[in-house]
Amino acid sequence: MESPTIADRRPSVLTIEPGTYYWCRCGKSKTQPYCDGSHAGTSFEPMEFKIDQKKQVALCLCKHTNASPFCDGSHRNLPKT
Repeated sequence: MESPTIADRRPSVLTIEPGTYYWCRCGKSKTQPYCDGSHAGTSFEPMEFKIDQKKQVALCLCKHTNASPFCDGSHRNLPKT
């Protein structure tokens, strides 16, 4: 299995409106944290998630969270580069 690209080592904290969103799993999207189709040719697919009411969220950018698409602090345990 391929490893995702680490887009950043901190979450994207956003206030988002109700709706359906597609979170980038591959880490290659130029519109992080959302998918832009850059996963084409890889084994990755975007993750659909829904928000029912306007709220602040922390979306994972390291792509190693166990709470996709939300940050769970996994970026703190990644090896330093």
